[in-house]
Amino acid sequence: MSRSMAFLSYILAATLIVSGCTIEIEEEGDSDLHGSVERMLAGSAEAWNGGILDGFMDDYLESENTTYIGGGGLLTGYDAIYERYAPLFEPGASRDSLRFEDIRTRKLAVVEAIATARWVLYQGDEITGSGPFTLVLRHTSNGWKIIHDHSSSDPQPPPSGE
Repeated sequence: MSRSMAFLSYILAATLIVSGCTIEIEEEGDSDLHGSVERMLAGSAEAWNGGILDGFMDDYLESENTTYIGGGGLLTGYDAIYERYAPLFEPGASRDSLRFEDIRTRKLAVVEAIATARWVLYQGDEITGSGPFTLVLRHTSNGWKIIHDHSSSDPQPPPSGE
């Protein structure tokens, strides 16, 4: 191999290595991402409010690696997350209405993103529960899917009279 051919091979290899290692990061507020996540969460709230567990769970990636962290600790796998929510959707189960607020999104890479927001449970004008959450999302052939959900609850105010 000639010196010039070796040099070109080296440059090509270096370029491939460097370009393969770069991560495309987009600014917060990517409108396509934000709109997709807003629509996803609106559909999730609609399914929750309609008592449709499969519709609510449709936002989660069906994978044994999907994770959820809440007050009960870490759940690993789509099935475990499904089982966590299933009792809330049984016939006759009491479930307040759900909405999402303050949704913020940011792409981390071409196919991964993060969303932060607040969940709010309510009955009429009364808020019965709320809290912040963070979602790690992956773009799939079926749109954005949750691969990690970390949901927290706001502290409950002390009972009146204390």
